[in-house]
Formats: sequence, C-alpha cells, structure tokens
Amino acid sequence: MEFGKQLAQTVTPIPGLVVFDLPVHGDSRGWFKENWQREKMVAAGLPDFGPVQNNVSFNDAAGTTRGIHAEPWDKWVSVATGRIFGAWVDLREGPTFGAVYTTELDPSRAIYVPRGVGNSYQTLEPDTAYTYLVNDHWSPNASYSFLNLADETAGITWPIPLDQVEISEKDKNHPRLAGVTPIPRKKTLVIGANGQLGTALRTEYGNVPWVEYTTRNTLDLTAPGLGSARRWRDYDTIINAAAYTAVDTAETPTGRTAAWAANVTGLTSLAGIATTYGITLVHVSSDYVFDGTKPGPYTETDPLSPLGVYGQTKAAGDAIAATVPRHYIIRTSWVIGDGNNFVRTMAGLAERGINPNVVNDQVGRLTFTTDIARGIHHLLDTSAEHGTYNLTGHGEPHTWYDIARDVYNITGHDPDRVTGVTTHEYFSAATTPIAPRPRNSVLSAVKVENAGFHAQEYLVAVRGYLTRR
Repeated sequence: MEFGKQLAQTVTPIPGLVVFDLPVHGDSRGWFKENWQREKMVAAGLPDFGPVQNNVSFNDAAGTTRGIHAEPWDKWVSVATGRIFGAWVDLREGPTFGAVYTTELDPSRAIYVPRGVGNSYQTLEPDTAYTYLVNDHWSPNASYSFLNLADETAGITWPIPLDQVEISEKDKNHPRLAGVTPIPRKKTLVIGANGQLGTALRTEYGNVPWVEYTTRNTLDLTAPGLGSARRWRDYDTIINAAAYTAVDTAETPTGRTAAWAANVTGLTSLAGIATTYGITLVHVSSDYVFDGTKPGPYTETDPLSPLGVYGQTKAAGDAIAATVPRHYIIRTSWVIGDGNNFVRTMAGLAERGINPNVVNDQVGRLTFTTDIARGIHHLLDTSAEHGTYNLTGHGEPHTWYDIARDVYNITGHDPDRVTGVTTHEYFSAATTPIAPRPRNSVLSAVKVENAGFHAQEYLVAVRGYLTRR
C-alpha cells in the first residue's frame, strides 16, 4: 500500500466505472484514510450517488472468490484491510455489454461501480475485508444479473486459478455471457403524456422500452402515496409535462385551488422524490413568471415577478424544482402544439371568412411543442449543465397581431382582414375574470443555444405546422 497519494480518478473502458486513488496517512502506529468524503470526492469526479447503506465483507483466506453479480444499485467499494483482485463486466444493454476491466485494490484504492456492472473479488491476502456503500437498501426481492466466473468470452485471468479457490456452489453455476439477459437502462418517466407537450414527447421518444408515459389517470401527483406509487430507484429522469394552464380560470376561486394543487403541491411531492432518489427532474415553466415590464429579453437569472395566479403558481414551481440537485427548468412562451391553439384558431377563422380583432401590444415568440420536446431530449442526451434554460422559437419577436397576419398570408388569405387592438380593448367586454398578461414575453435563448440546441425559425415552423394540421 502506498502512502501519501493525491485523491485522483482513473477512468476505465466500462462507462461509469471509475477507480480512485485515496490519500492514506500512516506511521509506526498504523494508517488513516478518509474512506468516503462526499465533498472532496464529488469535486474529484465521483457521481453524487447518495449512499444509504454500508456493508462489510470479511474473508478468512487468500483466494476467497465472490461471483460476478450485477446489482440494481450503485456501489463505492474500498478495502479496509488486505488486498483484492477485482473483475468487472458490463452487463448493461448497449454497445459495451460484455466489456471487462480488472485491477487490484488495497486500502489506498477504491472503485465506483455503476448499477448493472457485474463485480467480483478474489482476496490476495488472508484476513481481507472490503467495504461498500450502496445507494439503495438491500432487498431479497431485488433483481440481479449474474455471470459465470469462468466465462470464456470475458476471459478473466484470475491470479489464483478458480479450481484452487473457495467459491460458492451457486457462483459456480451462473450462466455464460451468451445466456445473460442485459440489464436495461434506467427509465424515463413522462408525466402528462396526453397533453400538448406530452404528445410531442411521445413523438420525440417513440416507443423505446426505457420511456414510460403516464397521465393523470395512471399517476396523480396530488394523490397520497406518490412516494410508493413506483419503484423510483428504477428511474433516472422524470419529465414533468403536466400543468394547470387555464390562465383566466385560475383567477376564480376553484381555478386558483386547482392551479396551486397541480403546479405547486403536486410538484413539491415530485421534487422530494427526485431529490431522494437522485433522479433528474425536467420541469416546464412559463414566461408568465415575469411581469413583462423589462425593456429587453428576459434571461434565466432575471428576478421573478408574476402578475396573476397562474404566473404565481409557475414561479413557485420554479423555486421548488430548483431545489432538486439534478434539475432542468425549461422556461418557454406562447406554446403551440396539437389541439386547440392560436395558429389553428386563426387558420380556421381565415377559412370561415371571419375578420378577427387580435392583440397587438403583447410581444413574444411562438414556441412549438416539437421544439420543446427536441430541446429537452438534447439537454438530457448531452448531459448539459443542470439549471434553468429559456427555450422558445427562433427569430424576431412578434405580436399576436403579427402572427395572425402571417397565418392569414400563409393560408392564402388577405392579412389586412386582421385588425390590431390593445389587450384592454380585446377584453373590455369580458364578464368573467381575466388574468393579467405580461406585455413583454421575449425570452433570451442564448444559454440553450450555447448548449447546442437551436429551435426552428419562426416562419418555417408556422408553415410546417399549417401544412400538417
């Protein structure tokens, strides 16, 4: 064992499997090391995997060999005393299935083993003990995968031949690699899958087996028992596409209650689950978190200042989602997707010979749900830095009046049939509560563009939508 190493990581050919050198301090009395120090180790590159249980394996004799087991949790393995030879085999589905890595560990080296990577240890000295931290509680019902220690495909060269060591009968009879069912990746859960954004996410991700779609009928965020509604450890991402979006109805007593329940109370429960299980939470927000008085585009760091109930619930939701260590808050504006929306309505009015009055003192950018879905997929796939991202359509800002004229023009109708009016004039005859609208809904998309995502150009997106509708 080497004293005085610097804390450092060594990557391996198996994705996520990382060896760490640990500083060990020793003298004539013995030695001391920090076996697990979250702040330092996360800074050195160890995932913040949230261990909940610590186990110790003691082995009497050199040559004791444990089978290749892939458990449904992540592990931090280190040696307390003695020395071991370790062999790790990737048993996860994907291009590295079957990849092998071997090395020796002593008290000055440790290894992080991600879920689904099979691990086995052979002691090289008597009275060897190794410890491992895991981020899920052991359960007799947990689903494991196993590989035979002598598998010819893996071709592990054991320091002490397997016919000369202590091995359990069970470990001797595990399947060869050809008989191992690859461990599926952790799942992504899309909540609100029947809404406009949920429909776009279904199209974006398709029927891949690792994406699960839920509606309020199958998962109600406001219902008791949400924490036990799923085996949450099996998920690595939750995309929350569910929301209460009836901005005017939210100004009524019943609407206010419903808006807070969906946009705040339910999200609070979801954020707690994501934090507990280390899940990435994707939460979709709105330009309504701002009051619209800023003269230029709003950035992700501008202070929140919502005008109405809907905006207040979305601002509260942003604050809650931001407490989740792994979060993406996707702030968007003027959303257009399948179903009833402004573009579809204007096209229908044009075809029916109606000449509408349209608001001309609110400025923003249309955002198509297809772009939001693509942007979410991009941020997740590229492991972009967690945080808040403005994600809107690309191009110059427009008023609703400008957009209506463009729709009339694209569909072959005279845009001069559209008349511009102020927000006050438009709602002057309303007999029910009307939510205040931000006059400036322009969001700066510089941050998401720097992360490599670019939305469609405004007119290209509108033309494409009108062609498909």
